[in-house]
Amino acid sequence: MSVRVAWQQSVAFTGTILKYLAATMLVPLGISLVYGDDTAVFLASIAITVAIGFGLERLDDDPQLGPREGLLLVALSWGAVALVGAIPYVLAGYGTESALGDPVNALFESMSGFTTTGATATDEISFERHSHALLMWRQLSQWLGGMGIIVLMVAILPEAAVNGAQLIESEAPGPELQKLTPKIAETARLLWLFYIGFTVLYVVLLLALHAVGAAPNMGVYNAVAHGFTTLPTGGFSPEAESMAAFSPAVQWLAIPFMLVAGTNFALFYFMLRDDYLSFFRDREFQAYLGANAGFAVLLWGLLFTGAAPPLELGGVTQGALENSLRQATFQIASLVNSTGFATSNFAQWDATSRAVLLFAMFVGGSAGSTGGGIKVVRWLVVFKSLRRQLFTTAHPDAVRPVRLGGQVIDEGVISAIYGFTLLYLLVLGTSSILLMLDATRVGLELTVLESVSAGLATLGNIGPGFGFLGPFGSYVEFPTTSKLLMIFLMWLGRLEIIPVFVIFTGPFWKE
Repeated sequence: MSVRVAWQQSVAFTGTILKYLAATMLVPLGISLVYGDDTAVFLASIAITVAIGFGLERLDDDPQLGPREGLLLVALSWGAVALVGAIPYVLAGYGTESALGDPVNALFESMSGFTTTGATATDEISFERHSHALLMWRQLSQWLGGMGIIVLMVAILPEAAVNGAQLIESEAPGPELQKLTPKIAETARLLWLFYIGFTVLYVVLLLALHAVGAAPNMGVYNAVAHGFTTLPTGGFSPEAESMAAFSPAVQWLAIPFMLVAGTNFALFYFMLRDDYLSFFRDREFQAYLGANAGFAVLLWGLLFTGAAPPLELGGVTQGALENSLRQATFQIASLVNSTGFATSNFAQWDATSRAVLLFAMFVGGSAGSTGGGIKVVRWLVVFKSLRRQLFTTAHPDAVRPVRLGGQVIDEGVISAIYGFTLLYLLVLGTSSILLMLDATRVGLELTVLESVSAGLATLGNIGPGFGFLGPFGSYVEFPTTSKLLMIFLMWLGRLEIIPVFVIFTGPFWKE
């Protein structure tokens, strides 16, 4: 197939995806009718999105998706969805002081939403400044991006299911796709059903807390809004204070659901079949829980004992057992799997506590979860292969394969994991330097920690960083060039680098 035809077919199928995206805008449109705000914005956004979708579809009546077209489609569709998703922000910002009226800020917000990053390019989130409908669209975009737009298309479109395994593998987080059923479309539907089920359960429990008086300001709107951003590990909130705006009961409830979101969803299928041993014996799951528990205990010790002044560590009182335990457990669960919610301003915590959080941000969720970052399974393979290297150096004649959960890891998979991890760190280092240089160019003071955290927070789809990029901060002060770089980093991180970089290589475009 020629390059021109491959491009044409990928773009045509992207148009189909945009058509379905327009249907999801009916949710904020309904909200706008309830609250009487921004109805025209979403009517116009739906019309524009449908027109673009139909226009792109006309490029090819029957697109056939091979391996090359699949890679191109995944990269194109995520970029196109973010571009179209920015339309409501731009339209709602016209004639107001909203920072979202700026096209670059709007694209930043949209890309941050669909990639479940949770970073914001507006300096104020409030119902006084933004409509209920626009803020719900912001929440919904994260829910759509959490399990994956391509996974959803494979689940509902027969033409996508033909090459669904390759499409999902290019989009899904982690080094490999675990096929649960003989047909990949059934696997996609199962993943989305689990995702929807956990979201509904979380919303119901939030409303139950509200009903018994344990969550006074958690009404239906907030419950649905946070359901849309907890399970996808997104972190957006219509409240400026994030989860700090809610009671301790709400914060405790969010912790297990954030942990669930960072767990490989395939494991829940095994539980559904009463195969509990496969769930609890999974090495990645064990390491994931161990990392969360270890970092949480360490951070709780620092906050409880008051390892460093001041006495009020961003809202955590030294010596307060429940407070410090809740803050530590919540922030670790939030940052390990890239959710980005906050219960206090951890940017004001002491240096040691912030160092613990920084290390936690490098871990990532599990493969097959909605979590971002490098992923736990990759770290396991890296550490096991390093241990193997030390052993074979001392015993050069020994043959010692790398095993995970009793299974031998193919050497090609190990090489790919090393390649990804090295490329991830290389992109992070380069982008951090570029962000610092660009900030210096415009006179913006940016420390090394802030520049590294900005690169890590966007590439790892985490959201908050340190300094003025803390959980209650914003990326609005960055120059336009830096915002464009971070938009690229969010896109790159959500697709796990390789599917994006490969389309920029010469061999990809050869006949």
